Amino acid sequence: MENIDNTDQKILAELQRDCDLSLESLGERVNLSRNACWRRIRMLEEAGIIHRRVALLDAEKLGFGLTVFMQIRAAAHDAKWLDKFARATGAMREIQGVYRMTGDLDYLIRARVADMADYDRLYQTLISRVPMGDVSASFVMEEIKDTTELPV
Repeated sequence: MENIDNTDQKILAELQRDCDLSLESLGERVNLSRNACWRRIRMLEEAGIIHRRVALLDAEKLGFGLTVFMQIRAAAHDAKWLDKFARATGAMREIQGVYRMTGDLDYLIRARVADMADYDRLYQTLISRVPMGDVSASFVMEEIKDTTELPV
């Protein structure tokens, strides 16, 4: 890890669990003063280790009850196709992650949709924007573990 000590690791672990903690509460948990916590957080932000603070939402309660992983084989392996694919997937809000992979498939997409009809709409939109070699999908039946926490 980039030049961070054990106290920084503790701060990062706490902030990953609840970035809304007051500086006083955080200080108590990591045995630092409020000001020392603030300085360390600022340093971690300036170093790019903390690059954003967000709220995690309940997808089911907001009507996005179906998680889908789409396995993509590219129609072409050139910069033009990749740029078109990156722009198309980047513009689709349902798509939460796009990963270039090793092995049999080229890309893996993680998306949240309302239901199968909503997935079909997503699929139809994607293939209308970018030519695909092959697209297959797997649907999550049960989330056993899903976290944003890194093991610091």
